[in-house]
Amino acid sequence: MDIAKIRKDFPILKRKINGKRLVYLDNAATSQKPIQVINAISNYYKNYNSNVHRGIHSLAMEATQSYDGTRAKIAKFIGVKDPKEIIFVRNTDEAINLVARSLGNRVIRKGDEILVTIMEHHANFVPWQQLAKEKGAKLKIAPINKEGEIDIVEFKKLLSKKTKFVAFTHVSNVLGTVNDVKRLSTIVHRQSSDAKVLVDGAQAVPHLPFDISKIGCDFYAFSAHKMLGPSGIGVLWGKRELLEVMEPYQLGGDMISKVEIKKSTWAEIPYKFEAGTPNIEGVIGFSAAIDYLNKIGMTNVRKHEIELAKYAFGKLSKIPNLRILGPKDPNKRCGVIAFVLNVGLNGTLRAIPPHDVASIMDSLGIEIRSGYNCVQPLMDSLSIGPIARASFYIYNTEEEIDKFADGLKKVREIFQFNSKVKSQNSKTQLKSQKFNNFKF
Repeated sequence: MDIAKIRKDFPILKRKINGKRLVYLDNAATSQKPIQVINAISNYYKNYNSNVHRGIHSLAMEATQSYDGTRAKIAKFIGVKDPKEIIFVRNTDEAINLVARSLGNRVIRKGDEILVTIMEHHANFVPWQQLAKEKGAKLKIAPINKEGEIDIVEFKKLLSKKTKFVAFTHVSNVLGTVNDVKRLSTIVHRQSSDAKVLVDGAQAVPHLPFDISKIGCDFYAFSAHKMLGPSGIGVLWGKRELLEVMEPYQLGGDMISKVEIKKSTWAEIPYKFEAGTPNIEGVIGFSAAIDYLNKIGMTNVRKHEIELAKYAFGKLSKIPNLRILGPKDPNKRCGVIAFVLNVGLNGTLRAIPPHDVASIMDSLGIEIRSGYNCVQPLMDSLSIGPIARASFYIYNTEEEIDKFADGLKKVREIFQFNSKVKSQNSKTQLKSQKFNNFKF
């Protein structure tokens, strides 16, 4: 990978933040977009803007061809033979809600069990929590071990004949853990033949080369905006036999076959799940994003991120009292580094509030995430509260990691200087005078 050449394709990377060249390390939240994606969306609006599946005029035909062509491209990208198993949704959250409502609502009964893991993003936790509550089912939660990996022994114990749905993430958005989803899917189907498996792939598809047909799951969900594409467009893949028996999640235009006064019949898959005018420009931009990633090669994407993670671990290991969450082996994780930065104050080791870490880093032009990162059950289980997180992608460099490490050192200097800083639970915000004696 020619990283310098890749970086030229991303206009935003030329921007300065607080007078410093932007260092964007919040890729797990959303990735930046290359000019090829931006141009594809602009070209649609400039030259063939029209609705899809509704007209026979030239613009409508061109828009429909681009829209439906992307479906086949996505199927090939993730190793799916049947493009009709690809459902366009707004994002990963909607994909999971679609399954929970369209199938889960139908098969879950009082006394049934749903199994998730403690590392799940809220998108793959709350829908199942709510479904269990509404149906009188039991929500079980599989724990993780000290390495930040799913505890397989406990996972197996939690499965039973009452298990109807099992949902787990492919890659943790905080721990960075790459779960063995094939093994987990096999375990579920061996121990509970009636259970359906859904995998949250929001953090996996942008980073890993894989073939979804080899995983053995029943549903898989991911979003475009984390893999160079636009926001507001995502994908649900499901087995045809399940999608065909599922009821539509939303009703309206374009998802029907026939509408009569007393009844309506639904269109075939995938269209019965895509009510109304879709995010046409989002799908077209997504197509360009996949072209870009295909050109680079997902094996190269993965290799680059492992190299960055190894380099980052080496740099961060030299910073005192920095705790990194998740597996210590960069080969077992994606390019996500969530951490707690501690300082010694008055003989006590205290965590620096993550929002203050992010604020100071922003003053240096370095953009990272802070907070619960949509995994509050995980944070509560670890008894650490909010954290800070840096995450890498194809355009990040070792030089940027150097700046990131230097920035964390500056954060420690500031908090050691300011002996009045409170603990992690403090709501006090840093005031500007804290920075007077430091040059950024």
